[in-house]
Amino acid sequence: MRLDLLAALAGILISIQSRANGELAQQLNNGLEASIVSFGSGLIVLLAVTIFMPGVKQGLQKLRVAVREGKLPSYRIFAGTLGALFVAVQTMYVPLMGVAIFSVAAIAGQAAASLGVDRVGLTGGGKKHITKRRVIAAILTIFAVLISVLDRIDAHNLPILGVFLAVLVGVIVGIQRAYNGQINEYSGNSFTTALLNFVTGVCFLIIVFLIGLVTHFAHYTPLPLNPMWMYMGGSLGVFYIAFSSTIVQHLGVLTFTLFTVGGQLVGSLLLDLLLPTKGANVSWYLVTGIVMTYLGVVAGGVGQTSLARKKFQVAETIDPPIKKIAKP
Repeated sequence: MRLDLLAALAGILISIQSRANGELAQQLNNGLEASIVSFGSGLIVLLAVTIFMPGVKQGLQKLRVAVREGKLPSYRIFAGTLGALFVAVQTMYVPLMGVAIFSVAAIAGQAAASLGVDRVGLTGGGKKHITKRRVIAAILTIFAVLISVLDRIDAHNLPILGVFLAVLVGVIVGIQRAYNGQINEYSGNSFTTALLNFVTGVCFLIIVFLIGLVTHFAHYTPLPLNPMWMYMGGSLGVFYIAFSSTIVQHLGVLTFTLFTVGGQLVGSLLLDLLLPTKGANVSWYLVTGIVMTYLGVVAGGVGQTSLARKKFQVAETIDPPIKKIAKP
């Protein structure tokens, strides 16, 4: 199984999810409510999966044992709140600073965090040293994302606090991926990991939304019926979490981030070509950014992914391949 291709596919899923969630937020004119709807729809899908897949419940039982025995710190099962925090900050600051600048700052934070969590070995897949090659790969990826959005950056009245928070939540997302790798290690079921993420994420967003209603920062908008495809973001998020929680154990967070960013840019290019939105245009900046992203992959990820594939293939000879994603 090609974990690098699965990581790239996860990036493509993110781009499609972003398009769906963006359409929902635009229809509602309410980004925070759109995030709750997205997380909530994903949670409904996972609860339905749990009914037909006993392995999800078994994974929860294993996690309880791991927490009780002190193998897994209890606070790490709340990794979903980290992803929800990212969504909350994104909702508040993207309208103020634009998607482009927010994306570059968040990717910079993710790349920096990836180097750190891989060095500490938070994913459960072993420690990975911070080498010149890995640092160069991270810098190339950040620069590639900057180039890809260069024609859409408007730095007029740029909120410095927004940039700082975007970097910070990028770091938080990197930590979340590592925690999900640990959760998946003990649960043995990636849909169990996804379920925990969505339960804790939904609860966090609802609390933030209620506070927003009380303080008049947020408002409720009735949900539109059409177009229905804008409600698919939560379902795509389920598969993204399921893929990522397994893959980071073998590739590490940095290599996963490299391939995911590349997949996300490719997905954005395909969407702009096949299903363009109003005002969307395919620029050479985006194409150049995609090429540079995969140069970053070559600089820091090829050797590691080859080794990870070999380890993963050995693991598959011990456990059935489907166990890596979900036990029936």
